[in-house]
Amino acid sequence: MSIERQSADLQHPLSPDASRLRLQTIVRLRWFAVAGQLATIVIVNLGFGFELPLGYCLALIAISAWLNVFLTARHPARHRLSARLASLLLAYDILQLAALLFLTGGIENPFTLLVVAPVTVSAATLPPRHTIALGALTLAAAGVLAVVHLPLPWTTPGGLELPQLYKIGMLAAIAACTVFLGIYAWRLSKEAREMTAALAATELVLAREQNLHALDGLAAAAAHELGTPLSTIVLVAKELQTEGTADTALGADLALLQSQALRCREILQKLTRQPSEQDPMHASLTVGQMLDEAAAPHRFAHIAIAIDRAAAEGGLPELQGEPVGERRPGVIYGLGNLIENAVEFARTKVDISARWSDTELVVAIADDGPGFPPDVMDRIGEPYVTTRPAGRPGTDAETMPSGLGLGFFIAKTLLERSGATITLDNRAPPFTGAMVRITWPRSSFERPGGRATAALGADQNAR
Repeated sequence: MSIERQSADLQHPLSPDASRLRLQTIVRLRWFAVAGQLATIVIVNLGFGFELPLGYCLALIAISAWLNVFLTARHPARHRLSARLASLLLAYDILQLAALLFLTGGIENPFTLLVVAPVTVSAATLPPRHTIALGALTLAAAGVLAVVHLPLPWTTPGGLELPQLYKIGMLAAIAACTVFLGIYAWRLSKEAREMTAALAATELVLAREQNLHALDGLAAAAAHELGTPLSTIVLVAKELQTEGTADTALGADLALLQSQALRCREILQKLTRQPSEQDPMHASLTVGQMLDEAAAPHRFAHIAIAIDRAAAEGGLPELQGEPVGERRPGVIYGLGNLIENAVEFARTKVDISARWSDTELVVAIADDGPGFPPDVMDRIGEPYVTTRPAGRPGTDAETMPSGLGLGFFIAKTLLERSGATITLDNRAPPFTGAMVRITWPRSSFERPGGRATAALGADQNAR
């Protein structure tokens, strides 16, 4: 039932050699840069009449265009670049833009901040070490442009000479943008990858649980298909016994064959007594049955599990009965995962309580362990955030599984899909430990006809 083991086969989204940059993306970005650079050169030279080393500038832009043509002809559009090749292509973009800036005023050129763009792309798609290398290249190029460059094209002969302090300020701005945008893009990309991987793990768990519950229908189908040949075997064995072989060794074998065939029929009949798709009593369950089923796999631990359920005071008499909901594998799995976490961190006992009113159902799972650490309480429920390395009190933390932090995220996702709201807190003194509250609007939890089914079940039990 452990989420960590089920998620082990998923590729971790933070692999150091992973690259998420496609050739089509980088080619399109470079075509956009080529168009922008060409338009800027034409407007500055022809529109404003500024003198430029036009031949060199156009040659640098043409090299980028031909590089795009070469890459498009060499690889398919959806080709995923390796981290090394992607870094080399982004490094070229930095150097090409730096060369254009050298020809058009260096760091005095207002378009100097564009050298940060390749670093931002790298932070969102490449491993951190490649982004750090590209950031260092960007800062080195900006430092050279602050000292060595051709004059900025201007109306006066010789260009516009800006104070050295302004150039230093521009260099500092480029450095700040490189660091800030790089970290910002990396963080957003990291969270998006973690969320994608965690949702994939959630879908894996849901598919597994649905397949397990689909076995009920398969068992019923198997029992139906095997019933006829087993009946034939029993009939033939009985007829052979009547042909004077009852007192022989063959008769004993026929009697054994008949008894074993009858036993197989009984086993198959048991499989068809509670098929989940046909028995309405099996398709629905009360709150207590739901909690018992979720807690059952964890009762073999040395931690005691106590379940208490009761209606809240007041309310309509017809709604004081125990709520009955549809059997949903995701809900039972999510509750089981929260109970498993509570058992792992509890010292001696886990208390599970259910309270319901006219409008809502609240299930609380509390342990007597150390509780949620304050520094991570606000982040618990996010993918890859875990408190598991702390271990259970009194145990060696190094022997406890660290996990990926997906367990609570998947449980939270499954329960929220059913309409529940999850809140976390630590128990109030004098008690210690963590508490998880799961709150459903009663209309979301109860299946249509749930109270009628519950009444029918109670009437049948009374008879």
